[in-house]
Amino acid sequence: MTQQYCARLIPENDGRWTVEVPALPGCVTWGNTREEALERIKEAVELYLEVLKEEGKPIPADKSIFTKIEVAI
Repeated sequence: MTQQYCARLIPENDGRWTVEVPALPGCVTWGNTREEALERIKEAVELYLEVLKEEGKPIPADKSIFTKIEVAI
């Protein structure tokens, strides 16, 4: 069984990437490249969900919808 989650990638000033999964509070990591950050967040999500299972807590579905908006500046 698989589950999909939205991951938010944030480029940092030093060239690194921070990545978080908003549907899983506190599930955040980073990488030196986008690819590394995405690899690490997959591992983090798997561990996060494993802990939820061990604690008998439900696995949350990701109902996030991301869109860009345009505003005047």
